[in-house]
Amino acid sequence: MAFLSDTLSRVKPSPTIAVTNKARELAAAGRDIIGLGAGEPDFDTPQNIKDAAKRAIDAGKTKYTAVDGIPELKAAICTKFLRENGLTYTPAQVTVGTGGKQILYNALMATLNPGDEVIIPAPYWVSYPDMVLLAGGTPVPVVAGIETQFKLTPEQLEAAITPKTKWFIFNSPSNPTGAGYTRDELKGLTDVLMRHPHVWVMSDDMYEHLVFDDFKFCTPAEIEPGLYDRTLTCNGVSKSYAMTGWRIGYAAGPVALIKAMGTIQSQSTSNPCSVAQYAALEALTGPQDFLAENRTLFQRRRDLVVSMLNQAAGITCPTPEGAFYVYPDISGCIGKATPAGKIITNDEVFAEALLEETGVAVVFGAAFGLSPNFRVSYATSDAILAEACTRIQNFCASLI
Repeated sequence: MAFLSDTLSRVKPSPTIAVTNKARELAAAGRDIIGLGAGEPDFDTPQNIKDAAKRAIDAGKTKYTAVDGIPELKAAICTKFLRENGLTYTPAQVTVGTGGKQILYNALMATLNPGDEVIIPAPYWVSYPDMVLLAGGTPVPVVAGIETQFKLTPEQLEAAITPKTKWFIFNSPSNPTGAGYTRDELKGLTDVLMRHPHVWVMSDDMYEHLVFDDFKFCTPAEIEPGLYDRTLTCNGVSKSYAMTGWRIGYAAGPVALIKAMGTIQSQSTSNPCSVAQYAALEALTGPQDFLAENRTLFQRRRDLVVSMLNQAAGITCPTPEGAFYVYPDISGCIGKATPAGKIITNDEVFAEALLEETGVAVVFGAAFGLSPNFRVSYATSDAILAEACTRIQNFCASLI
C-alpha cells in the first residue's frame, strides 16, 4: 500500500515558486542573480495599512473570527464592488480567504465532480489547472496565442464548451501575459456564455487596479448582468495594495456557493489571520491615491522592458494592457546554440541557459501552457530591469 495519496500524481509543484527558490539559492551561494520570477510588487505595504494592523493587535483583535471573514471587512468588500464595479452584493454573498488562491480552490472543491470540465484560457496562471485536478475535475486549456494578443476569442470559447463544462476561468489583466480584455472583447465572451446556462464563470480580477494607458477594467458580471447568478467574482489585496504576505483574498457570488465554500474553509484553514483582515479593511476603506502612483510606476517599467526585449535578437514582446508581466515570444531563438554548445530546443532550456550564463531568472512558457515564451515580472526597480534586459540582449546575441 502506497503511503502518499494518488492525488499527488495529478499535480506538480508551482514552477514560479521553484524558479524563485532557485534564484534565492544561487544568490545565497554568491552568484550575481536577478530574479524576475516572483509575481510580487517590490514596494512596501502602505503605512496606513500597517498602522491599522498594529492597532488591531493592540486592541486584542487576535482571536478566532467568523470562518469566512469579519463582518466589517465583508461590508467593505460589498462597498468596493458597488463603487468600482457596479455590482450589488450583500455580506451573505461574500467570502474572505487566506489569499486569492484559497478562494479559487474553495470554489473548485465545493463544486467539481469527476468528469466536470473547466475551460482555462492559455497562457494561464500555473495554479489553475492543478487546482482543478486536485478538486477532481478536468482542466480544458484553450490556447490564445500571440496572434490574438493572448486573448481568447468567442469562437474558441464556443468550441470548447461541452455538456460537461462546469466553469470558465477568466483572468484579466492576465498572469502571465498582462493581456486585458476591452469591454467589447469581454462582451463577445459573455454573449457566448449566455447561450450556455450550465457554465459558471470564475473571474479572477486580482490585477484590476494595475492597468495602463487608456485601458478600462471590466469584469464579466458587470458587462452581462444575466451572468450575475452564476458568476464568482474574485479579488484580493495582494497585488494592488502590496500585501502579498498578508494573505487575504475575497470573492462574491450566489449565497449557496458562498456557503459551500465556507464549509470547505471551515474544515481546512478556518478563518484568515485576524490581524490581516483588519489590515485589508483599511486597504479597502482608506486612501486610494497611491494606486494611481503605482500604475504610473509600473507603466514606466513596462515600457522599459518591452522596448529592451524587442531589441533582443529572436524575441518578440507584445505590449500588455496591465498587471506587471510581459510574455515575450522566443521563436527566433529556438534551434540555436549557446557558445557552450547547448541547443535551445524549447523555452525551458532557454530559461535554464539564461540563468546559468547570465544570472537572470525567468519562468519558462511551458509552465503557463504556451511555448516558446518566457514570463518576466517587472515588479522591481528600473535599474535592475535595465541590467536584466541588457543581459538578455547579450545572451540572445551570443546564440549561434
